[in-house]
Amino acid sequence: MRDALGCYSTGVILATANDSEGVPVGLTANSFTSVSLDPPLLLFCLAKSPSRLKTFESTDFFAINVLHAGQQQIASHFAKRGAMRFGEGRCERGISGLPIIADSLAVFECARYSRHDAGDHVIFVGLIERARFTENGEPLVYYQGKFRPIEFGKFD
Repeated sequence: MRDALGCYSTGVILATANDSEGVPVGLTANSFTSVSLDPPLLLFCLAKSPSRLKTFESTDFFAINVLHAGQQQIASHFAKRGAMRFGEGRCERGISGLPIIADSLAVFECARYSRHDAGDHVIFVGLIERARFTENGEPLVYYQGKFRPIEFGKFD
């Protein structure tokens, strides 16, 4: 099943929030999508196993940072078990004090809209309170278990 699902390429995000002490927490994910334009909603899924689940379940706000191809190291760092916290200079603060990655392709700052149990994952739906993006850069893509480059113009 994992191999078959791996045939679908996805973008890579870093979901961020603050823990109960206000310390920024992040995790790498590729299960992310837009849900609605009116109201503006998005979702991401988080496995029930990581210790970071508690932070996202207890917070009212989270951010989604869409990573670019040059941010593979950040994605790899936050994909590791136990790599919850940011180092110096990794983030700035957005609305509601959310940790955000300043040079991401896009950043969505969200209020938690709903939460849904879904098998071995939890689906978090966010109401987008602020979005910003850049038109420069190539997205970080995940395909068949690896980060992959996109070759723009190859199919033109």
